[in-house]
Amino acid sequence: MGSELMASTTHTTRSLAFLTELIRFPTVSLEPNMALIQYVQAQLKAHGIESQIVTDDSGSRANLFASVGPAHERGIVLSGHTDVVPVKGQAWTVDPFGAERIDGKVMGRGSADMKGFLACAMDAMIRASTMPLKRPLQIAFSYDEEIGCIGVRRLLDVMEQMPVRPYACIVGEPTLMKVATGHKGKTALHAVCHGLEGHSALAPQAANAIYMATDVIQAIRQEQDHLAQNGVKDASYDIPYTTLHVGKIQGGRALNIVPNHCEFAFEIRHLAGDDPLAILDRLRERADLIAQPYRERFKNARVEIEITNTYPGLDTPVDHELVKMADELAHNQEHIKVAFGTEGGLFTQQLSVPVVVCGPGSITQAHKPDEYVTEEQLARCDDFMAGLLNRLTM
Repeated sequence: MGSELMASTTHTTRSLAFLTELIRFPTVSLEPNMALIQYVQAQLKAHGIESQIVTDDSGSRANLFASVGPAHERGIVLSGHTDVVPVKGQAWTVDPFGAERIDGKVMGRGSADMKGFLACAMDAMIRASTMPLKRPLQIAFSYDEEIGCIGVRRLLDVMEQMPVRPYACIVGEPTLMKVATGHKGKTALHAVCHGLEGHSALAPQAANAIYMATDVIQAIRQEQDHLAQNGVKDASYDIPYTTLHVGKIQGGRALNIVPNHCEFAFEIRHLAGDDPLAILDRLRERADLIAQPYRERFKNARVEIEITNTYPGLDTPVDHELVKMADELAHNQEHIKVAFGTEGGLFTQQLSVPVVVCGPGSITQAHKPDEYVTEEQLARCDDFMAGLLNRLTM
């Protein structure tokens, strides 16, 4: 028992060191993350581990893939994102990119979401490089996940062409090391309402695009009510039904001008049993009916709704052997489904691999001032990785 505790402490010390460095890279979404990727690559290379970098068109943002173990066997991928959400406008009491350790917590942007997992995954890869693995351990670090799983799609295109695809994937989003088998899918949409401008003194003669938009938004709210009352339900989620949400709206130039243009952004977060395209079809039909009366005054009055981003949900069967293995490694007593999205559904959709979500820290700490992950959670993640490595040698 004493030697096991010593090994765990040693591993956590290295994971803490990696996490400290990772936090200090301010890898806000849409900003370059190449310096962080090069740091990870250098740390792996120092232990004889080669890695592949897959960049965006600019070359400033990149994914990283690395594998340790027999190349002819299917590996287990540890997947995570390197980007973090902005800190601007938040009331931090510590430097958000300073990685301060206070009272058993590592504080900083991305500590929980999800550089703590990345640090533990790096440590696990280094440990794996000295072990007689029968199945590979692999890492897939991506960019711009926070804005719609953008970067990982390029990485998946590369992985799809590899001679041997992975056997399974563990996404390390913060779950307090509980095993999550599912999350909702997401479809992000952009609506544009086209009306006819006019002097506000003669407003009824024009076609007010803001009015049109508010009517469409009301239709979205009615669709939400319908789904809440009559739609598919899954009690594993905090919100057990498909949700719709309008998050941004813009329209109008001046108070005395009837606006001819209004646009807004909204999203559908759907259960596996709901089809977001069917929901979108219903909304488009309602939007066309809403625009119809405006066309009496302006024949080009219309509402255009387009998809701007989408990723699938995740719904891994709880009796899958990957879930059973993760349960044992995490000493998991019950399965959860998480409210937030991950790249997990894309791994399943494109590579046909099963996925679970399990990582250190709490999502309730993410995206907030003074974000943190506890050292205890990092130690639990390191223990999870140690158990996984032992499985890969069997």
